[in-house]
Amino acid sequence: MQFWLLDRICSYEPGKELTAVKNVSLAEEYLADHFPEFPVLPGVFMLEAATQAGAWLVRLSEDYAHSIVVLHEARAVKYADFVTPGQTLEVRVEQTKSDQRYVSLKFQGEVAGQVSVSGRLTLERYNLTDADPSQAGLDGRMIAVQREKAELLTRGTPVAPVAS
Repeated sequence: MQFWLLDRICSYEPGKELTAVKNVSLAEEYLADHFPEFPVLPGVFMLEAATQAGAWLVRLSEDYAHSIVVLHEARAVKYADFVTPGQTLEVRVEQTKSDQRYVSLKFQGEVAGQVSVSGRLTLERYNLTDADPSQAGLDGRMIAVQREKAELLTRGTPVAPVAS
């Protein structure tokens, strides 16, 4: 099962920062178990929303140079408040460092101006062809799907072009 935990990318500055939102709805199936009497967005989903926001910052900044962008490390993650159905989690990621394979970011998630989660992430990015040149077709298909998803997430959002 795959969870798309971002509903919209609100703002974006290449190589610097991205802000996105996750709207929490009572219709989300996992809330029936987390928790039946007090449904809240699981903390791991808040972390995943930040990871997805970071991955979109990398993809958009690098014009989809890598088919794979995954969480390598999460550090200093602090949960400060619950996110309940009807609320919107606004996630802001800021790039702090980048090298050939890794991108470091700090993130913060807020609901109505109150911090719900914060921390630091390191994302790893690569292509399947790095290990197996025969995977070029799969890399291309994955990037095509990511471009389609980006069109939905950024609809109506002014996204600055990648500087050359």
